[in-house]
Amino acid sequence: MADSGNRIEQFQKMAEADPNNELGHFSLGRAYLEAGDWSHAAQSLDRCLQLNANLSKAYDLLGAALLKLGLRERAIERLTAGVKVADERGDVMPRNDMISKLKELGAPAPELKQAAVQKPVGASEVQCRRCNRVARQLPSPPFSNTQGREIFEKVCADCWREWIGMGTKLINELRLPLSDPKAQKIFDQNMVEFLNLR
Repeated sequence: MADSGNRIEQFQKMAEADPNNELGHFSLGRAYLEAGDWSHAAQSLDRCLQLNANLSKAYDLLGAALLKLGLRERAIERLTAGVKVADERGDVMPRNDMISKLKELGAPAPELKQAAVQKPVGASEVQCRRCNRVARQLPSPPFSNTQGREIFEKVCADCWREWIGMGTKLINELRLPLSDPKAQKIFDQNMVEFLNLR
């Protein structure tokens, strides 16, 4: 539980240092949820969605926190909104998780859009997992491992540049020494969630 407390403290500092940092509020909400602090989790995840209403995983986690608080109708409302956002963005895993939660609650899942006719992916382009657009690909994988290859194949250059800025904030605000495996794990987890690779 000490590790959980440390993570909450780290992400509180991050969210307080930059109140408009969606990743800070998302990470803080997730840490509260893991620690069983449903009320604070819901507050942080609500703030995250005020800053960026396209983070489908935040709807999923917020729904879980609201259910733990006994706020069934509000949870159904947020999960339903989350399914729509996830469906529009092509976030299959969070969408399916939220549909399952809605079914367990006996609530109808919203109608999913038919697969929209997408612009075909051309040479040096990707269908980006973060922004759901066909956009310019990175010139090469950012890392020489499996994760680098996945980023190269699934994330556009613009969203990667956005992550570089957010990742730098994360390192600076949490004072993450990336030579420490625990710090690297925190960094990697936030990167994967930011880029919507889960």
